Amino acid sequence: MKKVCLALSILASFTAIAQPAAKPNEAWKKEYRATDTKINALVHTKLEVSFNYEKQHMPGKAWITLMPHFYATDSLRLDAKGMQINKVALVTATGMKPLKYVYNDAANLYITLDKTYKAGEKYTVYIDYVAKPNELKVQGSAAITDAKGLYFINPTGEDKKKPIQIWTQGETEATSVWCPTIDRPNQKTTNEIIMTVPDKYVTLSNGKLVSQKKNTNGTRTDHWKMELPHAPYLFFMGVGDYSITKDTYKGKDVTYYVEPEYGTVARKIFGNTPEMMAFFSRITGVDFPWVKYGQMVARDYVSGAMENTTATLHQQSAQQDARELTEGNRWEDVIAHELFHQWFGDYVTCESWSNLTVNESFANYSETLWNEYKYGKDAGDAHNLSDMRGYVGSGSEKKDLVRFYYRDKEDMFDAVSYNKGGRILHMLRNYVGDSAFFKSLNLYLNTNKFKAAEAHQLRLAFEEVTGRDLNWFFNQWYFGAGHPKVTIDYDYNDAAKTVSVIVKQTQDSTKTFLLPIAIDVYEGTQKKRHQVWIKNRIDTFTFAYNQKPDLVNVDGDKVILWEKKEPSKTLAQFLHQYKYAGSYLDRYEALDAAAKKQADATAQEILKLGLTDKYHGLRSFTIGRLDFKKSGVKEWAEPMLAKIAETDAKRTVKADAVEVLGSFNNDAYKALFTKLTQDSSYTLAGNALEALYEIDSAGAFTIAKQLGTQKPKGKLGAAINSTLIRSGDFSAFDDITASFKEMGLQEQFNFVQQYADMIAKLKDSKQIKAGVDAIVGLRNAVPEQYRSQTDGYLNNMILKGIASKLKAAGNQEMNDYILKAVENK
Repeated sequence: MKKVCLALSILASFTAIAQPAAKPNEAWKKEYRATDTKINALVHTKLEVSFNYEKQHMPGKAWITLMPHFYATDSLRLDAKGMQINKVALVTATGMKPLKYVYNDAANLYITLDKTYKAGEKYTVYIDYVAKPNELKVQGSAAITDAKGLYFINPTGEDKKKPIQIWTQGETEATSVWCPTIDRPNQKTTNEIIMTVPDKYVTLSNGKLVSQKKNTNGTRTDHWKMELPHAPYLFFMGVGDYSITKDTYKGKDVTYYVEPEYGTVARKIFGNTPEMMAFFSRITGVDFPWVKYGQMVARDYVSGAMENTTATLHQQSAQQDARELTEGNRWEDVIAHELFHQWFGDYVTCESWSNLTVNESFANYSETLWNEYKYGKDAGDAHNLSDMRGYVGSGSEKKDLVRFYYRDKEDMFDAVSYNKGGRILHMLRNYVGDSAFFKSLNLYLNTNKFKAAEAHQLRLAFEEVTGRDLNWFFNQWYFGAGHPKVTIDYDYNDAAKTVSVIVKQTQDSTKTFLLPIAIDVYEGTQKKRHQVWIKNRIDTFTFAYNQKPDLVNVDGDKVILWEKKEPSKTLAQFLHQYKYAGSYLDRYEALDAAAKKQADATAQEILKLGLTDKYHGLRSFTIGRLDFKKSGVKEWAEPMLAKIAETDAKRTVKADAVEVLGSFNNDAYKALFTKLTQDSSYTLAGNALEALYEIDSAGAFTIAKQLGTQKPKGKLGAAINSTLIRSGDFSAFDDITASFKEMGLQEQFNFVQQYADMIAKLKDSKQIKAGVDAIVGLRNAVPEQYRSQTDGYLNNMILKGIASKLKAAGNQEMNDYILKAVENK
């Protein structure tokens, strides 16, 4: 599962207007979350299903083969949520033998078997049922916003702009909404799914498509068969009108299911998949273990993406047009993440949600591994830092990585299981070395293949390969919480020719972290590395030198998950670090330090280097940190920015430069901005249009009208709308409103204030209502768990703001309409 957060940057400003939170129920803190006890073990699951689109029901028949795990038993409990159970029987050699059952709370199906079965003795139960997902009351989470398992999207086709689709989402325990099963991650079963669908649609499921049969009533029956065992939460069905692009990996089918309009760019979006499969196969030493790999894009998906075995499902953000892809594939990390799950999560599965780290931490870290392999070490390090900052900023210091106490299993899908866990693997890789790290992964995968595992089994694999006791590492990072916060000071003794490095752990905790670390001492360009262990709240390490060091670089490999301060490090030392230590994080730290003292000549020298850095991410970072209020910065930075806007190889960097140049209101850039409004990059063209408006509003307006006919996306679409609104031309209101509705949530939040300003100036009641309804649609589209943060902003500041302006203009009717919309939240 790739959790894609609701990245609303505006949320930070909602704190003051958020609704007061109810006092939380903390009884869960005393409830130990044990691995589910295996009484019966799944062996094989066969389903025959069809779909009632009008009722949004799924009639189904299930043949479930099981056997007692160890102890003999005469009963069976299955998860079966919100179903209509029509028949339960035992499959015998002569037919069906009815079985007694109790269906408790529309969730648990208790079956009395015909006899007591011993360990290893198989039996098959048959269940005739109807799944009714929309009639089931379930609650989602921040990671997975809904848990009704089976989703009918626009089933009757009422929304002409949205395709008709069906898809499933099993994680964590929602497969049992549409398939009776033992819905626990420590169960493994082979399965086959036989789907009858309208013949005009295609299907995707686990395993291999073994047959297709056209029926006389306009339907078709597809038979998918999964011959290797996997967990029930990884069962999948997908149905819809898709363009299928075919690829291969070592003779295995690799397919990309996208909406027809994206068929021509499907390979540009997903085309690195075979190379990823080869890379992940090589580093794990386990060749891609499944019969095929399909990827499907879904509308209205409830999370980021899901690693269903052999059949990953992605949210619609994966679909990008050719112009969006000129800026890079924003979904590539997710594609890598879900693919790596085919090893870590599907091949070997966490035995309990407490041990989710053996799934998600690996999938998270695969993003760093892929970026490092495909785009270079700077790209890998940049991704690693971004995820580390995501964890540090999440406020999760009190959570263990392996957690046996949690409020809800969904709460495990957080910045600890993902971001922190990935960074812990990065430290472990550095500590044992690449060869041992990947050999240990190979041992772990081969030892536990087609089984469920926990963090201790990962530790044992690493200990067997390295010959080292790693309890200290796992106790500290996997079974403990928090991270070190340190202050590092340097004391140079020229008389003794020694430098002392004083590391003080300052985290608010009784816990002291044990950290193996490299300290590099630079005399000019010569580096001497010292391997030391930080063991105490305050440690001092003293090193001799021949000439006073130009730099002492603590954590020379820049791998430690910590927060650090170095108050005594000078800008001259940071400049040396930038030039000669040279890793991405070395340069990032130097640029960050320089950005805080931009009036200083040495800081400016560092920032100049940042604007020409070899890695595009640091060029953009530097542009974003320039402070033109500081003396002299504009004089040296402006010509460099102009050159970047003209010649930089990366469109996103050019876009950042144009955005800054636009704030200068300099007519000299009119020709440049005009030319760049025609660029294929939405962001670059959008920034250029906004910059042009500041110096030539009439020219920008003319271009906006022309470009608006192309129905552009992203920043360009927002810039066109903004230009039309600022120019006072509301004739394009219908187009602007349509564009607003089609934006993603983040784009809508970025644009909603300007959109509201336009509505407040309208005279036509029909248009005002349409605009208000669009904003109400945004409010209601925010997942429920975020609404306490967003409702206050949208209701009180945006909608009531429009109402008060209309009232002041004498439009009481529309004022009342808006206030009623606010009340009906």
